[in-house]
Amino acid sequence: MSSPPEHAATVSAAAEARGSLRLTRSISATWTFTATSILIFELLMVFFTVAVLVDGGSGGAAAAGVGAAGLLWTAATLLPLLDYRHRTDAAPIMSVRHLAPLLMAAIYGLAAGMGTGIWVLAAVPVIQIIMLLNWPPGVRLRVVLAATGLLVAVAAIDFRLTLADSSGTVWPQAILVGVALPAITVSSLWWWDVLVTLDRARGSEARLAATQERLRLATDVHDLQGHHLQVIALQLELAERLMPHDPETGMEHLRAARASVAGASQGTRDLAARFRSVPLRDEMANAVDLLRAGGHQAEFTTDPDTSLAPASVLGPVIRETTTNVLRHGGGRWAQLSLSRADEGWRYQISNDVGAVVSCGDASDRDASGLDGIALRAAGAGGELEVRREDETFTVVVTVPAPGKDSK
Repeated sequence: MSSPPEHAATVSAAAEARGSLRLTRSISATWTFTATSILIFELLMVFFTVAVLVDGGSGGAAAAGVGAAGLLWTAATLLPLLDYRHRTDAAPIMSVRHLAPLLMAAIYGLAAGMGTGIWVLAAVPVIQIIMLLNWPPGVRLRVVLAATGLLVAVAAIDFRLTLADSSGTVWPQAILVGVALPAITVSSLWWWDVLVTLDRARGSEARLAATQERLRLATDVHDLQGHHLQVIALQLELAERLMPHDPETGMEHLRAARASVAGASQGTRDLAARFRSVPLRDEMANAVDLLRAGGHQAEFTTDPDTSLAPASVLGPVIRETTTNVLRHGGGRWAQLSLSRADEGWRYQISNDVGAVVSCGDASDRDASGLDGIALRAAGAGGELEVRREDETFTVVVTVPAPGKDSK
């Protein structure tokens, strides 16, 4: 029987899961933060451009027109940003879809340059669209360095020809934001690329762990059954050859073959017992670790009397449902629990929609799907319940306690 400290450790593990994997729970939230940061700096540049016009005495109509063009340009950058969100290494650097944002950037840049006389502000919108294209990592660095150098050179020319005698007070901030915008954009996208790489690595680690576990079991079964089957085949062949002229020796080989069959059966039971011997609390902890490696925010709770639950039934169910979450899940969160249910036990796993759903398809109606879990539960006198509610998919398995008859 598990002690109260062990139950407290379970609660602590669940709290740790909630705190340590908040970033990996939703990579979409990270992208939203990245894209929003880029858009804020673009809007800041538009604001300073309009401020330069107002500070220089331009009419309200001119400032409003440039500001409106700036807002349209900022909106146009959403298209290359969305393309970057789903980019692949095989995708082209630029597509026809990017011509409209480039045209909008050119129109806004021309309006800003002619209105303020600062040609850095004319070049930045077009360069910003170029920064958002699908450049390879090494090329992107060279492009942003060249773009920043070009903007610094244009800023120096602007200062000598236009701004040296200017009485305005806002243009230094406008130029500073404009020159820094390409580097800020590329650094934000670089950070996003790092997070995507880490997320893919976590997914690969989870799939590898599941594959290694299956391969280990397959190797054990192969080594066990392969040896016994070869011996049995040889003994039966010898018995077949000896029976016509030496029945007694042939019968000895038949008895030896029967003993080999018994040995194979016992070895298989021992192998199954070895997998069933893992305590259910450890099964739950291993499942959560595997889900965390796959990028889920996973947590579990167990009853203090978990050691009394039928591990031979619930252990494989825990492993199978965890694998299904990794294979078919939405990839954000999962919750597992094992608790008392009347005179039996109740195991529940819930996760975001996408997990286990395809296990019920006709193409996967084998022992690795919901049918197999249902048969395993029914064999122990229990039952399977499957629920889909909004964005949550839940699998519940209830089984009677050992020694109790099913109701």
